[in-house]
Amino acid sequence: MKIHYLQHVDFEDPANILVWADKKQHTVSKTELFNHEPMPGVDDFDWLVVMGGPMSVNEGDKYPWINDEKKLIERAIINNKTVIGICLGSQLIADVLGAKVYKNNVKEIGWFPVKLTQKSKKNNLFEGFPDEFISFHWHGDTFDLPYGALRLASSDATLNQGFLYKKNVLALQFHLESSIESAGKLIKYCSGELVCGQYIQDAEYILSREDYFREIKANLQIILDRLEKQK
Repeated sequence: MKIHYLQHVDFEDPANILVWADKKQHTVSKTELFNHEPMPGVDDFDWLVVMGGPMSVNEGDKYPWINDEKKLIERAIINNKTVIGICLGSQLIADVLGAKVYKNNVKEIGWFPVKLTQKSKKNNLFEGFPDEFISFHWHGDTFDLPYGALRLASSDATLNQGFLYKKNVLALQFHLESSIESAGKLIKYCSGELVCGQYIQDAEYILSREDYFREIKANLQIILDRLEKQK
């Protein structure tokens, strides 16, 4: 299987997704949008993974590649590719599907639980998951639920923590792909966001939870295994 990912900044890569892909011996390629690399064609991949980043989906004037990226995501969905969006990636998918993306009431940074919806608990991707499980978060924007999408989870700070569109478009506002190393990069380059806040934890605590890093990695592998079998 061919997996292609879109990377918006040099310090936010797929981390645990790459570990899973290597274990499965899948082919992985990437486009570094921050280096203005060209977009792939839809025939160049089976899965498209859209990573996170500090920019907004509404900043196409500041980051011209955002507009081309949205067109690629739309073509991938139309061509029935598996599309996975994480954080900014989930917001881009929501935007492409016609939903509004905007500033959340609060920033959510650190380890907070997400709660599955009643319908998502019956979905194959999350079958057997607890009603509530820990996830890593780093976001200030949120999105409305696109028409025809299944809301997957919510948190105390964010109503729409993820959705599934059809069976092959997965948008996750939260981070299951993060490793200690990738979280450390976020902290290094985005430390200015670690201010006092109800849903903002400090760097030392974030990096100390090796148990949580192991848990999200295991959960991600389950979800990706199941998503692969759905095609």
